Amino acid sequence: MQEFLGLTQEEASLVEMRLCLANGLRTLRTKQALTQKDVARRVGSSQSRVAKMEAADPAVSIDLLIRTLLSLGAGREAVADMIEGRFGQEAPS
Repeated sequence: MQEFLGLTQEEASLVEMRLCLANGLRTLRTKQALTQKDVARRVGSSQSRVAKMEAADPAVSIDLLIRTLLSLGAGREAVADMIEGRFGQEAPS
């Protein structure tokens, strides 16, 4: 992706983190059986903004993504796992 889009290493990392947080939000929301509208009410936003968060729209700040995750009960460790792409994976037995 980095070479194809002509991104710097930093830009590529930021895009990847945004995608991981967006996927984590969608996963957390569906695990809690919440609609995008439910999430929007919790954070004082709109359903369309939540849809943009889940689509990793660059118009949505990473700050808003993280605040939304925290409002759904994700802790710092869960957010870190999302950024690392480990969120929702089963621990090896």
